[in-house]
Amino acid sequence: MNANAVHLSLPARRDLAGPALKAFFNIADRWRLSAEQERRLLGSPGRSTFFRWKRDRAGSVPADVLERISYLLGIYKALHILFPNDDQADAWVRRSNTAPLFGGTTALDRMLGGRVSDLYVVREYLDAERGWN
Repeated sequence: MNANAVHLSLPARRDLAGPALKAFFNIADRWRLSAEQERRLLGSPGRSTFFRWKRDRAGSVPADVLERISYLLGIYKALHILFPNDDQADAWVRRSNTAPLFGGTTALDRMLGGRVSDLYVVREYLDAERGWN
């Protein structure tokens, strides 16, 4: 969905919005994110829009939000492939990391940078760790 998210028609984005938002908020629960962290990962939508998405797990979402969620789904999946148990996989985003990409901070800190590219580089890092690059 990443590269194609921008090219999706409005009806296609509407069809994907509900499942994408449900998946995102489930991951956010697993990662114990605050509402502000969730908003930041989604590209800082307006507060009323964000809380409507969170409440309804549905609604019209821009293509860049679908792209962001797609990267987050990939990060979540990669972590659950790399680590033997769910708790370990979900805790990884909050552990400091000495890899040059993170410089001693956490993956979550990097992802909260606010840019889609912040999500992309974490996804690429994990794909490389899995041997997919």
